[in-house]
Amino acid sequence: MSSFGSVFRVTTFGESHCKGVGAIVDGVPPCLALTEADIQPQLTRRRPGQSRLTTPRAEKDMVTILSGTEYGYTLGTPIGLFVKNEDQRPGDYKEMSTIPRPGHADFSYLIKYGTKASSGGGRSSARETIGRVAAGAIAEKWLHETYGTAVSCWVASIGPHAIPEEAVPTSADGRFGWTRAEVDELGTLRLLREPRHWRELTELEEPDTDARKRAQAVIEVSAEEMFLQELSDESAALSLVPTYEDHSGKLYNYKGEVVDAVPAQLEAWRTDELLPLRCPHPPTACKMATLIRQVKQEKDSIGGSVACVCVGVPPALGEPVFDRLEAKLAHAMLSLPATKGFEFGSGFAGTSMRGSAHNDAFVPRDASGYSLSKGNTASLATRTNHAGGTLGGISTGAPIYFKVAVKPVSTIGQAQHTTTLEGDQVTLEAKGRHDPCVLPRTPPLVEGMAALVLADAAMQQRTRLGGATTTACDGTANFEPWVNGGAEGSAQKRTRHA
Repeated sequence: MSSFGSVFRVTTFGESHCKGVGAIVDGVPPCLALTEADIQPQLTRRRPGQSRLTTPRAEKDMVTILSGTEYGYTLGTPIGLFVKNEDQRPGDYKEMSTIPRPGHADFSYLIKYGTKASSGGGRSSARETIGRVAAGAIAEKWLHETYGTAVSCWVASIGPHAIPEEAVPTSADGRFGWTRAEVDELGTLRLLREPRHWRELTELEEPDTDARKRAQAVIEVSAEEMFLQELSDESAALSLVPTYEDHSGKLYNYKGEVVDAVPAQLEAWRTDELLPLRCPHPPTACKMATLIRQVKQEKDSIGGSVACVCVGVPPALGEPVFDRLEAKLAHAMLSLPATKGFEFGSGFAGTSMRGSAHNDAFVPRDASGYSLSKGNTASLATRTNHAGGTLGGISTGAPIYFKVAVKPVSTIGQAQHTTTLEGDQVTLEAKGRHDPCVLPRTPPLVEGMAALVLADAAMQQRTRLGGATTTACDGTANFEPWVNGGAEGSAQKRTRHA
């Protein structure tokens, strides 16, 4: 179905080539300060056309709040969100109306509903996720203001290139991984080009702006072809020159190795092209960027994985047994297009550990080092976090940590063998604009869905307790009605919250 959540409930609408997409968000508490400016940053991080590593589809993805707010504050009524589709090209899909595309949902939608969208992927298109990201931004704002919760996701691997486990930072206050700001800063590279292949045209050389842009595009294409040709030829010289520059000015070759010999005229190498890989480990990000450029030239696609950490999560979230918190997160993540795997906490690596090493020992909450949520009254925490932030499907207050696997994009430029709906053998070459790799645009999708799960779980627990806190007690004593004569006896010696 197109709805997600129980108390904080989201319904998305729209297809990839209709007039627009969006969401209806129900259950948002009243009096929350909310404008488009609170939602837009995540949509901007998600939007297409961010660099040569993503789809060239030109969409601004500007959100409009249609309802549910007044004077910049929520009313407690359903919030309508809308994003216009501006760069529609349904004509790219004409010949595919009778040919199911390999790897796509065309055929499965057809046999389920008896019809399908004639252009693009319809509801199975990644364009649908705009509504999720927008709704997730609202959920995240409420979580942060209420509990201090922060959600951050980064690209952990693309193809064979993965961030080394030892490179993922930990800190004394229990933080694991990178903040969102760090992901965006550390995970963005500047593309460098050799001046013998590339230069930036000046207004003096070509006064006409449009003509200058066209001529510059020709230079860019030629320079990229030269780079990829040298890469294909395994040119030894290519390892000696810088290809990327990180946020601090450090230079790397195409393999992610540091280049110490800085060119005399470095400014002549610098392009204005930034590559937001969202892999916050620059050496790995360089390898990823090179791989995506190769894959794009070959008219192919490549997959990978993302990691996500949620800190400041209130304890006691999750509804055993079928709605365990990690089960709801798995549901959310695997509902995203192209996702093929979910790993929580120690995940599959934990299967090689012994219980004595995997068990997370309890310690007094102040000794845990974790950044606890606002209002967290639990008396205990854990020293380690192999469990990933839950026990028995209920959050403990430790950081929530998981990974999501993302397959290669199904639409590729290479000719593929398939059949028509009548069963005739044909060769199909896709004409749509698609990403050679969706991983750089995936983090805001994962962050949004994680926030939706946590907000809904928190509101369910608040509903149970009839107050603002999520914990029923501080955990220092069990409820023992048989002691002191049951209900007729004295009150239990524990703290209960309104």
